[in-house]
Amino acid sequence: MKKILLGALIAIIFIFTISAIQQGGGASTSKNTNALETSENDGLEKRVKDYNVYSVKLPKKLDFAGEAVPLDQPDIKERVDREFLVNTYWQSNGILLIKRAQKYFPVIEPILKKNGVPDDFKYLAVIESGLQNVTSPAGARGFWQIMPKTGRELGLEVNSNVDERYHLEMATQAACDYLKESKEKFGSWTLAGAAYNAGNGGINKQLEAQGVESYYDLLLGDETGRYVFRILAIKEILKNPKNFGFNVDASHGYDFVPTTKVLVDYEVDDLSAFAKANDINYKILKIHNPWLREPKLNNKTKKEYQIAIPKAGYYD
Repeated sequence: MKKILLGALIAIIFIFTISAIQQGGGASTSKNTNALETSENDGLEKRVKDYNVYSVKLPKKLDFAGEAVPLDQPDIKERVDREFLVNTYWQSNGILLIKRAQKYFPVIEPILKKNGVPDDFKYLAVIESGLQNVTSPAGARGFWQIMPKTGRELGLEVNSNVDERYHLEMATQAACDYLKESKEKFGSWTLAGAAYNAGNGGINKQLEAQGVESYYDLLLGDETGRYVFRILAIKEILKNPKNFGFNVDASHGYDFVPTTKVLVDYEVDDLSAFAKANDINYKILKIHNPWLREPKLNNKTKKEYQIAIPKAGYYD
């Protein structure tokens, strides 16, 4: 009997012990959960304090090439706002554009000025190519994204051996010729800018079909409809980068390497050997002469080309 009572007592003590442990464990879990929740809330609060995204305050007035933008129209304001937001918060691209502009604008600006083309058109080259010698899916190439047929019509040599759409100075001159023709046709630099994207025929067709005279009154496809607004946004950001949160020290920008021109009116069978003869290598030759598309220069007609050779000391 004593043994039975002793066993029952031990069983009761065991049950109470397990219950106490479970209750203690539950309290501990609750404390841990509360601590975890507090930690997560603190982390969220810290992230909110450390990272904020703001809407962009638009300038009260905008113009393209001296032509006012009708910001009082609600659709125009929204379209402008879109491009400012997209380009302000594409931070890495914005910084790269600021750095490249420091390098290439001094080359583009004098050519625009010489041709009487407004300085704002340098930003057209920015939105076309990001100031790089890129190729579009349609076959447009270079900083100014000129199509092969258009390039030839504008006096550029375009073939597999020499493609002057990649020649910055010559392509900028060709772009000026096209823009001046568009301005003469439409009487507006804004429409000339839009025509650079859609073509003179495309813009003229829409003006006639819709019975309007201004780019801002046209209903256009997405690309051309956004085109001038993208230029406006890039113009303001590159002119006043700090106003949009971009902080780029001038010493961090890219600089244009000065060159001398070597006149060549003969065939060059080996451009690598030509480069070495001018104290550089093939890579550097192609960096400064991207219009040379092959490792040789075919020149059966004895045409005069100017090959850029960087001045000594920049690649040593």
